[in-house]
Amino acid sequence: MRTYLDALQEILDFGDEKTDRTGVGTQSIFGYQMRFDLTKGFPAVTTKRLAWKSVVGELLWFLEGSMDERRLAEITYGKDRSELEDKRTIWTDNAENQGKELGYPDGFLGPVYGFQWRNFNGAVYEHYGAVYEHYGAVYNSAPHLKGVDQIEWLINEIRTNPDSRRLILSAWNPNQIDKMALPPCHTLAQFYVSNGKLSCQMYQRSADLFLGVPFNIASYALLTHIIAKITDLEVQDFVLTVGDAHIYNTHYDAVNEQLQRTPQELPTLNIVKDFSSIEEVLGLVVSDFQLENYNPLSAIKAEMAI
Repeated sequence: MRTYLDALQEILDFGDEKTDRTGVGTQSIFGYQMRFDLTKGFPAVTTKRLAWKSVVGELLWFLEGSMDERRLAEITYGKDRSELEDKRTIWTDNAENQGKELGYPDGFLGPVYGFQWRNFNGAVYEHYGAVYEHYGAVYNSAPHLKGVDQIEWLINEIRTNPDSRRLILSAWNPNQIDKMALPPCHTLAQFYVSNGKLSCQMYQRSADLFLGVPFNIASYALLTHIIAKITDLEVQDFVLTVGDAHIYNTHYDAVNEQLQRTPQELPTLNIVKDFSSIEEVLGLVVSDFQLENYNPLSAIKAEMAI
């Protein structure tokens, strides 16, 4: 993960001071790219501890197409929401702040990432109540309200047309941005097949290098592994291309502490159970995805800017 540490150092050395939506302020550069060879280990940051359970939980939540933050808690902790009232997720603050500002009921986030992945531009109801928990039944009775299942389309296209240059997964939907508790930061991913191996490049419009990016790298590397397994391919590269790459002013001490540390050997990914479809993936639990020989240095805490 030296590539990631180099990005942190470059922003500290050459970044411009900028204001931002949160009011915290950042040091920022525009346009940065990192490449990770997935054949040489899983790109989990080792100079601090990665919240692996949260990475897996969020990705499974995306793949489920949910808009419900409490459903994310259920997936991450493996318990019913009635037992999780005191448990927070990485989306809790968004639900409690931006979600409330949009007038949504507790835990509802609007048509964020997973909704766009599985139901791009599908109808989002203005009268929520319990309806948003039962979209499947609603769409079965009114199929014209359902959007595009990009994940199923992508898997089928990789299988049938692997040399296509249109293997795109998009979370950015201008038609529904104003309904989202948080417009997507990682906006688009493109997949590429060569010599029986699958690569993924993700474009991230806005990247919190200290807190967010290690999480995003691990998430899309895991997605690449999952789609490769479903389509009977090996993995090759994950490429992260960033628009606004920034370090928040409140993270400088944490970043400098991390830059003093020596990267450890990368872990390997072990997916415990077999699967051949997205439906089977959704039957798995967080513990079915394990990082082996992961020996990171201690966690470094910093506040998330919201």
